[in-house]
Order: sequence, then structure tokens, then C-alpha cells
Amino acid sequence: MWDIFLQTLPFFMLIALGYGSGRTGFFSPEATAYLTKFVFYFALSAMLFRFSANLSLEAILDWQFVLAYLSASTVIYAFATVVALRRRVPLTEAAVEAQCAVIGNVGFLGIPMLVLLLGEGAVGPVMMVLAVDLIVFGSLIVILITGSRDGRMSPKVLWTVAVGLLKNPMIVSITLGLIVSSLNLAVPLPINDFLTLLGAAATPGALFAIGASLASKSAERPAVAAWLSTCKLVLHPTAVAIAALYFFDIDPYAAGVMIAAAALPVAGNVYILAQHYGVAPTRVSASILISTAASIVTVSLVIAWVTNF
Repeated sequence: MWDIFLQTLPFFMLIALGYGSGRTGFFSPEATAYLTKFVFYFALSAMLFRFSANLSLEAILDWQFVLAYLSASTVIYAFATVVALRRRVPLTEAAVEAQCAVIGNVGFLGIPMLVLLLGEGAVGPVMMVLAVDLIVFGSLIVILITGSRDGRMSPKVLWTVAVGLLKNPMIVSITLGLIVSSLNLAVPLPINDFLTLLGAAATPGALFAIGASLASKSAERPAVAAWLSTCKLVLHPTAVAIAALYFFDIDPYAAGVMIAAAALPVAGNVYILAQHYGVAPTRVSASILISTAASIVTVSLVIAWVTNF
């Protein structure tokens, strides 16, 4: 456990460095926004494209894996929704809270950290988790919020979801990389070196950006935020572990990666959606802050456990 904690500590030290830079004003919110944009559209996309271009679709797509992760996540999503509705909050807020309960920071934190700690073989499983989060749950929250406000489901909502997916650079880069792989196209050496160089900026840039963005977040309504953080850091990986280890035939290594990915703190893009739709952004902000701080311990514990697989 202690060895794993020491291995994960540098990742959280980078987050802390970004947080300190943001809190002191050395790194302004505008600078954080531009750094996040660079990581999201360029560095992380280069990393994902290079990874997927060197993998076959068969090596990534495992329907048993997808069903295990999706079913477990759906259970926690539904549970968090029911708990929210029992508190008599609107469906829009319940959808945002459910999103906090299952959507972890796989893109900015999970990919760089899990690949380095668990090995290159983690790339495929992490990409499947990311795809489910983006395509299924990323679409679901838009449908629930928009449909709840309009009182009905319209083609415009589905069009908004489709366009949003097509504009997401992580989905685009993974898809293009798999196309290159399926066509057996060799990436020219200068292009591969360019992608390697650019992708290398993803890890420190993403972690610093996470910390700097946390500096502007507050811990309002800490009781609800603590509950949502518990869902994300404890209930979600527990449900995923039960599904992967007892209900589906998942390779032990892939199951370990799936569980570790499920243990990640609440993703920053949930806050972006909450802010965009004006639905409980401070609640999401507090959940991200609390879950990220607590994950210094919980993620280390989970990774220490799954490495035994």
C-alpha cells in the first residue's frame, strides 16, 4: 500500500501545484481555461490517437467488459437519482448528482496515471471506460436535462447530443486512431515522434489544469457533496468490482483497470455541463473538490488492491 501511495503521490503533487498556483493568483482562471483547452484539444488528443492507432479494434472492444462497467454504473446512477429525488430536488438536479456519482476524471487523470502505474495494457480498458462515460452517460445527462425542461423528447435534443459527440476531441482522436489501425496504415516516424512529443505534455498539463481549476471551486453544501463523493469513490468502484468479478467473465487484469478507473474522483466536465445548463454548479464544484482531495488515499487503496489481481 505504501509503495502504491508513493507512486500515486507525484500525480497529486502536480494537482496540488496547480491548485496553489490558482489560489495565489499566479495562474489566473483565464490562464487555466487556455491550458485546459490546450490539453483537451491537442496534448490529450495526440496521446489518445497514438495509443489507438497502435491498437486493433478487437484489442479494445470487449462487450463483456462494456456490459459489466455499464450495468454497474447504471445501478449507481439510478441509486443516486432515487436518493436525490427522495430529497425532492428537480429531475434536472438529480441527473447532475447522478452524473457526479459515476463519471470519474478518466480523461485528464485516469489515462496518464493508470497507464503509467498499471502498464501499457491498461490503454484498451481505460478507453472503453472513457467511451461509455462520454457516449452513454454524457448523452444521458443532456437528454434528461433538456427533455425535463421541454417536457418532451424532440429531434433537436438528439441532434444536440450527436453534434456534441462529434465535436468531442477525445472521441474523434480515438476513432481516427482506430481507423488508421484497422486499415493497417503505418504512422510515419516524424508524425509518430510529433504525437509522442505533444502527447507527453498531456500528463503534467492535465494534472496542473485539474489543480488550477479546483482553486476556483468552493465547498458549498458539503453534506451533499460528501455523499456524492462517497458514491463516486466507494460505491461506484464497489459495484464495478462486484459486476466484473462475480457476474461477468472479465479478464482479471482488465477487471482491475476497470475498478481503478471507477475509483477516480468526479470529472471536471460534469461541472462544465452543470454550469452550461445552470443546474447546481456549486454542488458539483464541491463534489469535485472533496472527491479529488479524498482520492489521494482512496485511489491508492484501490490500485494497491487491484495490483494483486
